[in-house]
Amino acid sequence: MSTRTPLALRPVTTTLAAVALVAAGTLTVNAAPAQAAACNGYVGLTFDDGPSGSTPALLNALTQNGLRATMFNQGQYAAANPSQVRAQVNAGMWVGNHSYTHPHLPQLGQAQIDSEISRTQQAIAAAGGGTPKLFRPPYGETNSTVKAVGARYGLTEIIWNVDSQDWNGAGTDAIVQAAGRLGNGQIILMHDWSTNSRAALPRIAQGLTARGLCAGRISPQTGRAVAP
Repeated sequence: MSTRTPLALRPVTTTLAAVALVAAGTLTVNAAPAQAAACNGYVGLTFDDGPSGSTPALLNALTQNGLRATMFNQGQYAAANPSQVRAQVNAGMWVGNHSYTHPHLPQLGQAQIDSEISRTQQAIAAAGGGTPKLFRPPYGETNSTVKAVGARYGLTEIIWNVDSQDWNGAGTDAIVQAAGRLGNGQIILMHDWSTNSRAALPRIAQGLTARGLCAGRISPQTGRAVAP
């Protein structure tokens, strides 16, 4: 008589052996996917100057690569493109205030600064983007008056830790390298209209995953990137 195990019994034997190993703690089921999805830290991807005609392509690139970002919108563009503000929200992005006309705010008086910030709050809310909690002053320029006006509207001022230099003609490779310098909680500056930043997103996503980092939201309490 043959000593080989009948084929019909092999799956049962294999299953019982697996159960025994799990019970003994020597077999971990689905360990690799869980580890791959682990986030050991978070970074803030930010895109200024939208919404624009480039927004749909940017949102598509972000979602295809499993990324979420904060969109610092100009009020004038939010008012002109309300459907794109709604698209940002529907794609899982967060919307922040980037002034109405992108002026050098420290050169303006308090009433003008107030107008730039308040009109943007209204435009974004009217477009369906909610009431922003985050404010990025144009060019990263601020002073005590700008901070005080922003605080009056419940806004937390957000600058950045890493500048992608996409506004200065940086190529895709340079933008990917810039994102590679991000540490836990840190924020990178990019722009809605930059085709190079958009092209860099697949490699940025890969680089973050390799370092155990995920794209998160920016906390209004701390101004740092945290879990969504």
